[in-house]
Amino acid sequence: MAPDNFVSDTEPYRRELLAHCYRMLGSIDDAEDVVQETYLRAWRAYGAFEGRSSVRTWLYQIATNACLTSLRHHSRRVLPSGLGGPEPDPATEPVPAPPGVSWLQPVPDAALTGDAADPASLAVAREGLRLALIASLQYLPGPQRAVLLLRDVLAFPAAEVATLLGTTTASVKSTLQRARARLREVSPSPEDITAPTEPAARSLLDQYIAAFQNSDAASLERLLSRDATLEATPFRTWFAGRSTCVPFLRQWVLGEPGDWRMLPTTANGQPAAVGYRRGRPYGVVVLTVTGDRITHVVSFQEPSLVERFGPA
Repeated sequence: MAPDNFVSDTEPYRRELLAHCYRMLGSIDDAEDVVQETYLRAWRAYGAFEGRSSVRTWLYQIATNACLTSLRHHSRRVLPSGLGGPEPDPATEPVPAPPGVSWLQPVPDAALTGDAADPASLAVAREGLRLALIASLQYLPGPQRAVLLLRDVLAFPAAEVATLLGTTTASVKSTLQRARARLREVSPSPEDITAPTEPAARSLLDQYIAAFQNSDAASLERLLSRDATLEATPFRTWFAGRSTCVPFLRQWVLGEPGDWRMLPTTANGQPAAVGYRRGRPYGVVVLTVTGDRITHVVSFQEPSLVERFGPA
């Protein structure tokens, strides 16, 4: 039986553990399941906890190993761009991905960072949740992913990571080098991304929402950068370049004025919108903003996300 102070000792770490598990798994649904499992295991073992490490470190040990176990039974979560090259013809009807594809999921900022975080800490947390980073992490084997996150995102000392994972400090350092090298291979070039709290990013989001709701392809063309990319789950078809993105949206997505209703939000530290199409929940759209343009649009056609991000 756990002591009476279990909740007060462990509850302050729930949000950051959820963020860690989300980074590990690429799914907020899976992350919530693992965090629940982590707290159940911790509650059962808390009476025997000897305090050789901090409660926080101990919880991370349980959560990380639970994530590694989960990863052994699940395939890599991807975005459409992870399944092949872009489609050059915007007149092509989008092709659903084959059965068995596990999609990356976006996450509401509020679920992981809350509303009362220190601004500096909040900025760091959001930077570690960018969709591009989460997608890139999916290319790393589970142990490399764990070491990279524990060392480079959470700044645990190498010796402590070795204890967490039941390995040696030398092994942690070697694994970290391989993980960093692999991440450089699969990650896009660093971008000057405007934070979603900045007026410029919110203005672009508001304009994007207005363009969609008004079925205004010309306005969307002005908002997108020349090399913008557009992808949408559950389709494997995606587009690179404004010259293909906009015609595709015009022909297959925008419909008539009033077909779309969108509500502003933030996801993965980026501007986002909860979408309804013809009165029905659609999902969530996440924007990457670079300078004064939108450079990447990822649309998650998953109606259950609407409730997760908040009802209208």
